[in-house]
Amino acid sequence: MTNLQRLLLEVQGINLDQNELAVYLQENDLNPHDEYVPSSATNKRNIYKTALSILESIANNPSLMKVYKLDDMTVADFHTNLINRIDQLERKIRSMKTDEQEQTGNVFMLFNS
Repeated sequence: MTNLQRLLLEVQGINLDQNELAVYLQENDLNPHDEYVPSSATNKRNIYKTALSILESIANNPSLMKVYKLDDMTVADFHTNLINRIDQLERKIRSMKTDEQEQTGNVFMLFNS
């Protein structure tokens, strides 16, 4: 599975051109056609950061902020749910470690000489 395919799993239902997705991945230090490494904390964190960037771009679209009624859901509900998902991803990314942080473990230095 490539980084691009992994990103598509994370942003299911969002239809963007693969070239656009590739730019988002490159902005987060990932090559779209490189192999996705699930054991790499940095790789996984960058996938989530890319998904967050995509969701933030969608949230910045003013046409989605209008109130439309479709069946039982309004677009205002869509925007609220989108913002909630963005908040969830931000919290998750902040709590994730990179590969370097996992290797060093928990080191706390109270005094510096």
